[in-house]
Amino acid sequence: MVKYIKTAHMVCLEKTNGGVFYLLPDIIIKICTLIPLIFLWRVVMSSGVDVGMSMQQMLSYTYVSALLSDMMVVKTAASGWLSEGVLMRLYGRPLSVLGQLISQTFGGWLPMLALFSLPMAIFSPLIGVSLRPTSIWFLISLLLCISLGFAIDVLFACLSIKLRNMSWLIGRIRAAIIALLSGTVIPISFLPLGFSEIMKYQPFACLGGAPLSIFVGAAEPASVLWLQIIWNLILWPAALLAFNKSQEGMVSYGG
Repeated sequence: MVKYIKTAHMVCLEKTNGGVFYLLPDIIIKICTLIPLIFLWRVVMSSGVDVGMSMQQMLSYTYVSALLSDMMVVKTAASGWLSEGVLMRLYGRPLSVLGQLISQTFGGWLPMLALFSLPMAIFSPLIGVSLRPTSIWFLISLLLCISLGFAIDVLFACLSIKLRNMSWLIGRIRAAIIALLSGTVIPISFLPLGFSEIMKYQPFACLGGAPLSIFVGAAEPASVLWLQIIWNLILWPAALLAFNKSQEGMVSYGG
């Protein structure tokens, strides 16, 4: 465990090697995206539009989604298996490949959590956004969301290994699917024509949208947690099996 913690620490330091100002553009972009979105929802909700949530719920949902965006939809370095030479680094160390991916991902989250999420959480009362969860089960749901996110990321990474030179295309398709079906951008309950009832049972709905719905009190924790547990039990064995099979077809820099 100490080795993985050290790995996470090294990645955290790597992210800040250029100093805080190196991360400043990303922080500014996040702020300039979040604040207008909050005021946009205020205008929309004030006009009487019924979205199945109160204004305070919608604002909290949007705000927390932005603060924890990296956790809501996990993206590891596995997307660069082939093109970025990730394989050469991971297989050259006496540690589990998947363990390294997980620890590196956690380490990569820390700078933005400290420099963006924490300050914006402190700033939230000034713009009238409550960050008090309606249920403590939000934390359990968030852990299940992160776990499932790693499994889905590994499955997409294995697909990129299978299709070799189509990593960029797979990444774009993945981003589009998750943006629509995870509930992090648009809550699942907003989907029209009755699709919300169907789509809430698919695995992507158990990512960011699941803990967010518990956080604001828009869903019963029990039903959400059971779905997350079931999809974790289904997709983790599938991800491990796919990864073991994919190792035989891995090629990095022609080796």
